Amino acid sequence: MAALQRRLAAFAAARDWQRYHTPKNLAAALSVEASELVEIFQWLTPEQSARVMEDEGKAGRVEDEVADVLAYLLQFCEVLGIDALAALSAKIDRNEVRFPVNGAR
Repeated sequence: MAALQRRLAAFAAARDWQRYHTPKNLAAALSVEASELVEIFQWLTPEQSARVMEDEGKAGRVEDEVADVLAYLLQFCEVLGIDALAALSAKIDRNEVRFPVNGAR
């Protein structure tokens, strides 16, 4: 994860894009890319959506949008100094307390 963040930072720096990579802009870009992922599934039935990776054209689009979402999320975390994996682990810990197994069914 850290290596990918460094690679993304180097990519942006080589193009002098860091000035555009503010938390606000990255959050907006992340939202746009997530919406593009949703768009692929918008009119599919639940069954069709479960089989989307069987269609080469759609599979490629899904992978590209997942990559875009992850790239912007990693850049967002880099700019704000967030350890994404630590944040996720802490969130899971809180959810395990908030939603105990015996109360979830």
